Amino acid sequence: MEHEGQPTAGEDLAQLIKRLKDTYKVNESEIARAIGAAPATVNSWVHRTRGGTKGPRTSLLEKLHTAFPKFSREEIFAAASRQTPGNLSSAEEDELRELFAELTAEQQKLTKIQMKAWIASNSQ
Repeated sequence: MEHEGQPTAGEDLAQLIKRLKDTYKVNESEIARAIGAAPATVNSWVHRTRGGTKGPRTSLLEKLHTAFPKFSREEIFAAASRQTPGNLSSAEEDELRELFAELTAEQQKLTKIQMKAWIASNSQ
């Protein structure tokens, strides 16, 4: 039998939120406040009513890990059916910004389209 607070294989975001609530003794409103989201957003995760195919924003999943660090980025993203994004240092961000600035307007447009497609493919 699984121990309370332990991840289960195939856990979805609703199940992870339940474990998070049990582990940290918080409610959905407190989770929402901690990550800067509307309570309705967290409620939609819990009740699996989030519309669209995108799922939770990456920034909210990152904030969920920051606010509740007993839960790894990997398990949070997996529960949201997303691949965990790579870490990017400030220097790498600067380099990417500089490289992007060297592209023509058309190349920038195409690069953004390609990046959005890659991001969409990160849903498992």
